[in-house]
Amino acid sequence: MSILFPPAAAPQTTIHPIFGTRQPVLCEKDCCPSGPRVSTVAAPARRARLAELDANIHCSIVGTCLSTTELRKLIGRYVPQLSGKHATDVEIHHTAVNLSTGGGIVAKELNKALDARHALTIKKFRSAPHEQALKTLWQEALAQGDVPGAYWALMTHPESTFLLRSQAFGEVHMLSHLVGAANRADIRRVAALEEETVRLKQANAALQARLNTVNAQHAATLVEQAALARQLQSRRDSDAAPAQLVLEMAQLRAALQEREDKLSLHAARRQESDQKLLAQQARHDALQADFHATRDELETARMELAALEQAFEDNTCGADTGKSALPPLDGKCVLYVGGRPGCAERLCKMVATAGGELLVHDGGIEDRHGLLATMLPRAQMVVFPIDCISHNAMHVARQACARRGIACHPIRSASVASFVALMQRLATDALVQAPPND
Repeated sequence: MSILFPPAAAPQTTIHPIFGTRQPVLCEKDCCPSGPRVSTVAAPARRARLAELDANIHCSIVGTCLSTTELRKLIGRYVPQLSGKHATDVEIHHTAVNLSTGGGIVAKELNKALDARHALTIKKFRSAPHEQALKTLWQEALAQGDVPGAYWALMTHPESTFLLRSQAFGEVHMLSHLVGAANRADIRRVAALEEETVRLKQANAALQARLNTVNAQHAATLVEQAALARQLQSRRDSDAAPAQLVLEMAQLRAALQEREDKLSLHAARRQESDQKLLAQQARHDALQADFHATRDELETARMELAALEQAFEDNTCGADTGKSALPPLDGKCVLYVGGRPGCAERLCKMVATAGGELLVHDGGIEDRHGLLATMLPRAQMVVFPIDCISHNAMHVARQACARRGIACHPIRSASVASFVALMQRLATDALVQAPPND
């Protein structure tokens, strides 16, 4: 004979307004201890789906973990009015976020696309047995710049907690602010330089018009002075000079003196205007040079950022693909002089993935200067960042490369983007210069 007990009531839970995690509610009756009631039945250890997450974090997941090209292809299949090129990126993003919260076919396809794109990262994060290991993997991915795959793997991991998700959400949110602020600062500086250039051109035109007026007045004064001189000479040639002529000559001399005084004043003003014009022209040239340098630097940074973004979109780099953003190096040895230690470690991994070898010398901070001479015979190429290398190390590297006939390439900064952009440009130049196959 078995005794039947009434089924135990399921613990009451609340859903967090951002991350969708359930939190137990404390029982107010005297029969329960002072603490949350936890179910004794273990939940299935499976990853969360996109539709199961709260709608407030869908925007960050869709915008960070999927590219615009992938979203256009996927949304265009289910929303025909957005399949053309007239649809903006913002419309595509908003439509994808709205459809992902419904749990329909679009949400499933987005979930499938995210799992397929970041399969290797998901597999790597799956080995994390607890929250601390998962946090360590996230911090490593954040330091290496591999944010998209790690963010999706962390948000859907069964061991991910509310605090860890909150930290990851905040860090991704602040990254978007930092990128936007940097671009806005560059745009404002270029706009200010353009406005200054227009103002200087207008001031230059006004000064030029004033100089033309002064020159015309000077020419008229010279003509008038010549006429007075001829008239005076004619009066002198006459044998008799009546009193009226003497008075008239005195008046003419006074008028001539007055004109000469005005001419001297205009000449002084013209000289002062010329000096101001030269100063304004020098300032204009300096601002123009600064503007061109800033524009070139901004264009270089955009090209480097585009190279990295293209590499991520093509799945050619990062921990989620096992490939490198660099073109195949075919065993080539590259000597990197200067830079930062953390960046050098990532470059070594990328060069090794591309089939090459990277030798690193810090420019004499800790490594000996004599070690650079022993590294050079092994290298087919020398690269150094001009913003993170001593003058002595740069001079030694250039001279050694010139003596040995080794290609030497300075790059703009010690960032990964500058190194990737250089390698891709060298590969493109090699393809252009290669003779066509018969």
